[in-house]
Amino acid sequence: MKTILNVIWLVLCGFWMCLGYLLAGLLLCITVIGIPFGVAAFRIGFYALWPFGYMAVDRPGAGAPSFIGNVLWLILAGWWLALGHIFTGIALCVTIIGIPLGFANFKLIPISLMPLGKEIVRTDQPFAAR
Repeated sequence: MKTILNVIWLVLCGFWMCLGYLLAGLLLCITVIGIPFGVAAFRIGFYALWPFGYMAVDRPGAGAPSFIGNVLWLILAGWWLALGHIFTGIALCVTIIGIPLGFANFKLIPISLMPLGKEIVRTDQPFAAR
């Protein structure tokens, strides 16, 4: 079932959301200071490409630097990407078939706003990263 949902997701919005994250990552990697933010954008972009079967968990040991980085991320790129998830989530929820996909978009909003200090892990191994 996860594969079917991922394929439908990929066609309807996953590809476009991934492109948004990749564009944000490329723009953020222009400066040396933005490289960690660009890497985070690439990581989340690939998660947004194929989200079913994966989840975001808190990275142990992520503290104040992650918080400060998340505040900068929110200002630079996070709110734009979160708006993309909100609009595509609402559009997908219009149809009955799109409701699970819309909820998946809403699930990606918190990580699009605050990605630093998070890891993407498989849902069948949520504690493997710890």
